[in-house]
Amino acid sequence: MLKGSCLCGAVAYEADAPVERIVHCHCHTCRKTHGTAFSSVTAVPRDKFRWLRGEDALAAIESSPGKFRRFCSRCGSHVMAERVAQPVVLLRLGCLDTEVMERPQVHIWRSDAAPWYDPKVNVPEKQEGV
Repeated sequence: MLKGSCLCGAVAYEADAPVERIVHCHCHTCRKTHGTAFSSVTAVPRDKFRWLRGEDALAAIESSPGKFRRFCSRCGSHVMAERVAQPVVLLRLGCLDTEVMERPQVHIWRSDAAPWYDPKVNVPEKQEGV
């Protein structure tokens, strides 16, 4: 069971599904939406996903025709995205409360990658004050 929530805790969900594939998306829209070098997502079956609380606190932006990015209207956390006609929804891994041990399988839209992103940078184990 996967469980997730927004930063302020107003919105929470669960999905009775495993993490099967982790994708890092570098597209311009994901970078702008999340303010990061890429967005990390996993797809779960729509019929295995359910809101636990805060559905009334959700806002959405239609970032491309038919694709809705759903976020908490109180704290701004982007928790999931969906194309309403698709059988899956995309969970934003940064909002998962369940510990995930799987590793990413693929980076997509690398042609849109931030020029400052360098996957070879050696990151220390622990950073104080960041």
